[in-house]
Amino acid sequence: MFDLRPVAYVIGLLVTVLGATMLLPLLVDLAEGRGEWHVFLQSSILTMFSGGLIALACSNGVREGLSIQQTFLLTTGVWVALPIFGAIPFVLGDTDARFVDAFFEAMSGLTTTGSTVLSGLDDLPKGILLWRGLLQWLGGIGIIVVAMVFLPELRVGGMQIFRTESFDTMGKILPRATQISSSISTIYLSLTLACILCYVLTGMDVFDATVHAMTTVSTGGFSNYDASFSTFSGPAEWVAVFFMICAALPFVRYVQLVNGNNNAILRDSQIRAFLGTIAILIAVAASVLMLTFPHHPEQALREAAFNITSIITGTGYASADYMLWGAFMVSVFFFTGLIGGCAGSTSCSIKIFRYQLLFASVRAQLRKVRSPHGIFTPRYEGRPVSEDVLNSVISFFVFFVITLGVLSVGLGMTGLDLTTSVSGAATAIGNIGPGLGDRIGPSGNFGGLNDTAKWMLSFGMLIGRLELLAVYAIFTVNFWRA
Repeated sequence: MFDLRPVAYVIGLLVTVLGATMLLPLLVDLAEGRGEWHVFLQSSILTMFSGGLIALACSNGVREGLSIQQTFLLTTGVWVALPIFGAIPFVLGDTDARFVDAFFEAMSGLTTTGSTVLSGLDDLPKGILLWRGLLQWLGGIGIIVVAMVFLPELRVGGMQIFRTESFDTMGKILPRATQISSSISTIYLSLTLACILCYVLTGMDVFDATVHAMTTVSTGGFSNYDASFSTFSGPAEWVAVFFMICAALPFVRYVQLVNGNNNAILRDSQIRAFLGTIAILIAVAASVLMLTFPHHPEQALREAAFNITSIITGTGYASADYMLWGAFMVSVFFFTGLIGGCAGSTSCSIKIFRYQLLFASVRAQLRKVRSPHGIFTPRYEGRPVSEDVLNSVISFFVFFVITLGVLSVGLGMTGLDLTTSVSGAATAIGNIGPGLGDRIGPSGNFGGLNDTAKWMLSFGMLIGRLELLAVYAIFTVNFWRA
């Protein structure tokens, strides 16, 4: 059996860092004067003490690099351990949440899913609201590093095709992760600060602007209000659209842009396909609103742009109850959520590049049918795509569909209706946020679901955020024999 100490050491350090961030909501609660600061003091001490003990106990097993098996465990273990400790403030705080609800909320935050079980958000202490935003902000930067460093290295779902980008992730994983994350963190923080400033200019107060900027740039979607983003309107929606799109683009392109490569973004076929898809979907939604409802053209375009962008990027904000837009648009929103943004971004779901590779493979096969003796190789951005990449992409699609079906059936067996089961499974695996229907749709939340369904959805968020195969691999016998 391989050594687990390096994995536990890294997890312990990250848990300790998570405990330290709890001091920020503590300060906010002190300033608000509602007497809730002790919740975060207790949570911080418990979290930092536990993380420190784990790291200290395993420090003698630290090595220069991690094996592939250890990396698989690390990517999964981090996203299990952090929600456990991230749930503590919800249990001790004014939410009166049971552990299942607190864990669901923390998992939804760190995976930037955006589904919530909490109600009465308007009256919660500011410390709790900031903690929700911090969980998503930390999860957003965390998943970028995972997507840029670990998943390509693990050959997950076709992600290995990005090993040839400007960051070569082969070799020592953790030192390389530190180098990459330092570059990306600067971009991530800069986008967040710019988003805060823009929200303030639209009329938001500083606290709302800060929390919503965190959940916008992380494409998480937690809001400070039960009404989500419909509390704001007009310019704030356009600001959100802009930064949601920015966050759904590959962060490595921003690093290249800062380093002088002015064509890095425009030359990326993934970005062009993503922006083109958004433009088409917004045009369709806006046309439906103007033809079906008495919407002013600007309002129709704004509501269409905001809600389509929110769903395709997996942010999960809602500025309107799109369940009232008709059956056609409800179907559009369901499938839009299964598209996702770009690889190496904070966005979620299947990702644009996998559709590009799938279509390239289909085109090659169709040409081969017409000309059996010809040799046709699928290409991505002008480069031939290897067979192992295509197999990985096909495997991802198969596992995604199977997981969606199994989770939907499992949720149905807990007593949920068909719409709630299927859309709940899709929104969990795709890390989208709201589902469909009256219970978990844009005007509801997940608080009324049974405990079994909440645990199942929490697991769905985890495997969806880590691209399915990275989690499934550790349940195989060969993994533990390696």
